[in-house]
Amino acid sequence: MYIHKKFKRSFALLACIVSFAAFGQSGEKFKVVLDAGHGAKDFGAVKNNFVEKNIALAVVLKVGRLLDKQPNVDVVFTRSTDVFIELVERANIANRANADLFVSVHCNSNPNSEAFGTETYVMGLTKVKSNLEVAKNENEVITLEADYKVKYAGYDPKSPESLIGITLIQEEHLDHSIAVASKIQDNFTQQLSRKSRGVKQAPFMVLHKTSMPSILIEMGFLSNKTEGQYLNSEEGQNEIAKAIADAIMGYKKEYYGGTSVENKIDKEALRVERPKEVVTPVKKDSAKAPVAKVPDTKKPEVKTPTVSTETKNDSKGVIFKVQISASGTKLDLVPSNFKGLENISMISEGNLYKYMYGETSDYEKAKQLVQDAKAKGFTSSYLIAFKNGKKISIQEALK
Repeated sequence: MYIHKKFKRSFALLACIVSFAAFGQSGEKFKVVLDAGHGAKDFGAVKNNFVEKNIALAVVLKVGRLLDKQPNVDVVFTRSTDVFIELVERANIANRANADLFVSVHCNSNPNSEAFGTETYVMGLTKVKSNLEVAKNENEVITLEADYKVKYAGYDPKSPESLIGITLIQEEHLDHSIAVASKIQDNFTQQLSRKSRGVKQAPFMVLHKTSMPSILIEMGFLSNKTEGQYLNSEEGQNEIAKAIADAIMGYKKEYYGGTSVENKIDKEALRVERPKEVVTPVKKDSAKAPVAKVPDTKKPEVKTPTVSTETKNDSKGVIFKVQISASGTKLDLVPSNFKGLENISMISEGNLYKYMYGETSDYEKAKQLVQDAKAKGFTSSYLIAFKNGKKISIQEALK
């Protein structure tokens, strides 16, 4: 592997440089905003005597406690008690904190009591009816807010697709959002043998307003009695919290550097006191008993990024590039499309085109390229590395 001259002195020096790479883009610490869905007068889904707002809060607090144990991680909660927080304020909290990642946690519900499994959403426009229905349920909370018609002018909570007419801030962060969402779904499948319903896109208001990679997790269906019991249990919440925390740390390690420390569950430390308020549905669910969760033994498909013919391949060793944006639109690689930046290349991954600026085998020069890109207005730019045309992690490149 390629080794920069300055990295040969000692392993300790290498560790310091890796650490610098990790936080050079977002400050000294990797900042995560954890958002427990609903709260107070907004109960969320209430099925089979399970209350979404309570389960979401319990899991979020557990995730926060696990992340607090990790080095160079700063956790911010949109709520840590049973209070009502407006959707736009949840996003504002993340934006004011200049967070690196926003994670909103929810529980699902469906008229079909046999529906079960996990799914994680990123912001996106879709015509898939089931995705729109989930977004509609989560977005309807704005009707509990004062002056919501003025505050959310142009948006109809009964028609989530009306967000199509509103500028999508999230598009430039879409690839990172998908990356962390995929890690969470993989952990649910591989660690917990949960059924994965996949990574999906839908127009969620809370994700639309954030200015960093953002995801919304639906941990499972409260309308499924078996899955609801699991989500409402201390053991289930501990397992889910660990899977989410591990995924966040895995994302941080891959995209920001540093190390991923194994989260060991301390059941006493993670124990969360249940909210005193207990809500019992007026009418019991008479649907037939749902099926139990079935382990998904199929290994998730891992997609390897396809290197565009418009991207230079380096066969001699490691090269660094600066990823400046990702979009569903294919652009001509000319300076006028990238705020005057030259030496633009592109890779395609799934339905996304990822645009990169510059190319160098010198890590110090690569860091300067990041600053150049940010000065041009690409504030979410970050380093990526390739070896023999294949994308690798920054840590692997620096070794």
